Amino acid sequence: MSEGQRLFVGGAWVEPDGGHYPVTDPATEETVGWAPEASAAQVRAACAAAREAFAAWSGTRPEERAAVLGRTAEIIRGSMEPYAELARAETGATTGTARAMQVGVAAARFRRYARVEPAEWPVAPQINEAGPMGKAGVLGALAVRQPVGVVTCITSYNNPWANPAGKVAPALAMGNTVVVKPAPQDPLSVYRMAQALEAAGAPPGVVNVVSGRDVAVGEAAVASDDVDMVSFTGSTAVGRRIAEVCGRDMKRQLMELGGKGAALVFDDADLASAVAGIGTTFSFYSGQICTAPTRVLAQRGVYDRLVEQLAAYAARLKVGDPRERDTVVGPLISAEHRARVESYIELGRKEGASVVVGGERPPMDAGFYLTPTLLADCTNDMRVAREEIFGPVVVVLPFDDEEEAVALANDSDYGLLDYVWSGDVARAFRVARRLRAGGVGINTVGRNMEAPFGGFKKSGVGRDVGSYALHAYSEVQAIVWPG
Repeated sequence: MSEGQRLFVGGAWVEPDGGHYPVTDPATEETVGWAPEASAAQVRAACAAAREAFAAWSGTRPEERAAVLGRTAEIIRGSMEPYAELARAETGATTGTARAMQVGVAAARFRRYARVEPAEWPVAPQINEAGPMGKAGVLGALAVRQPVGVVTCITSYNNPWANPAGKVAPALAMGNTVVVKPAPQDPLSVYRMAQALEAAGAPPGVVNVVSGRDVAVGEAAVASDDVDMVSFTGSTAVGRRIAEVCGRDMKRQLMELGGKGAALVFDDADLASAVAGIGTTFSFYSGQICTAPTRVLAQRGVYDRLVEQLAAYAARLKVGDPRERDTVVGPLISAEHRARVESYIELGRKEGASVVVGGERPPMDAGFYLTPTLLADCTNDMRVAREEIFGPVVVVLPFDDEEEAVALANDSDYGLLDYVWSGDVARAFRVARRLRAGGVGINTVGRNMEAPFGGFKKSGVGRDVGSYALHAYSEVQAIVWPG
């Protein structure tokens, strides 16, 4: 290929109409590579190519589709080192995170959807019990899953491997074709994924990748008449605009949007476990992740100790070059985003919060770094407690009893993932059932990758991950016959 990355449209690598733009390493501020700027016409051509490829791909036996996904997983695993290095350079993630949580998870997701059980169906048909229909007699019924069609996948900048793989793999397994529009900050990794799929035998047009900084690129990928469904990960504000377009044409949607995860820490909690879990907000993608426990609700009996231990934990974390083995906190994605996060910290001060630790830029020669920040003495009406900051910032609020904890947790526009820490497991499960969130972690921030993932309220629409993703990228068809 030429110096600049080309688009992937209809099985061909195409020069972009809009030229190229630089992709910046947020740790060094150096240019990683040159990403293609597609025109709206090229995006529409990608959607048309996906439409043309759909009939043949959806008619391919599921085992054959699964074989393509399995080979893709092996190609990704075989190129772990260069793929992880590119992901690290594009995103600023630490080397360990880039390997395990970005490229490694992507390979695992392709392997997951290469499993087809039973062999002839990605999702087994459901035989429904026959029932009387008046004079028509008894009818049998079979519920089967059919592919939706052409799926536009718009992905987030915080994980250019796992996030696209979580959309593309189940969509292809179900027989859909896809147009991927990656985030403009780190699209080069997604083109490597397209190369892996091409090498694995994905037919022309089954997978297409178009990128660009202009909003017209994403708009064309959503509005195209050839598109049947949009799968989006990103902000609630952008998701709302996409949903409006989808609503006009009755396009299916899968939306994984913002989060402001509440972490409820009761007096009887294991504080070391709670601090380690909440502390992932500082380290995991430098807080640029919607599932982070960024809003801590601490019972008054443990409030002071929790704040003290969180502050000590944050202060110990090494902020620096993500290539170094002992670095825990890397940079934010861009100078603009760092300025946005800093503006929230200053807003918190003005609202009356106390900056217990952090809130400044470390003494680095280059890079978009910000020290882990803890804001205490917060109230739930503060903007820092209500809005998604998307950085290494944790806010702490006190509560008196279980009723107040649940009320505070649910008093949010968001409802993606919440967390409960308590030594009383029965209470923890009782509280979890009352939280208006798509998922709840009890004494852990870990995830079960077969459990449904998605949000309540403004955190999204629909569920994916595991078998739920196969349902998300399919339509239910009922076949009825005389009994």
